[in-house]
Amino acid sequence: MQAIRLARPRVSLRRLATIAQVPTSGPSSVAASVIPLSNVEAQWENISKSEQAVVHRQLEELQKKDWKTLSLDEKKAAYYVAFGPHGPRAPVSPPGQGFKVFLGTMGLVGVAGLLTLAIRSQSPPPPKTITREWEEASNQRALEQKSNPITGISSEGYSGKGYVVSK
Repeated sequence: MQAIRLARPRVSLRRLATIAQVPTSGPSSVAASVIPLSNVEAQWENISKSEQAVVHRQLEELQKKDWKTLSLDEKKAAYYVAFGPHGPRAPVSPPGQGFKVFLGTMGLVGVAGLLTLAIRSQSPPPPKTITREWEEASNQRALEQKSNPITGISSEGYSGKGYVVSK
């Protein structure tokens, strides 16, 4: 227990209180902005986090007023700070990434097609048992042997194709 007390950094409560204090933005500090509110969109990513917090607090104070008295630039700045493409709303992928994914997918589909053609060109010819002549001969043999006489090929009034499945 003594080792934990010695290892813990000591900070006075007075120092914590001065660090934790956040400067309040009164009506006089609203006029003095870090950046012009008409240019928030262009400079938001370039300013520091503390300056962003100051601008955010200023805009919160402005939004407490009547919205009809706000200028168009103040409304745009408030919307951008609240819903702009920064922080958690930042785009996950950069612009043009969808086209790269599409090209990559089409390239892989093309490679797969070429691989299929290459494999088929090296394969042996199909077996002789799947030709139309062989299937018709199988039908004749089934009729000669009276195969499946109740519902099959040798039944009375059978109108199916039998063993012929190729075109």
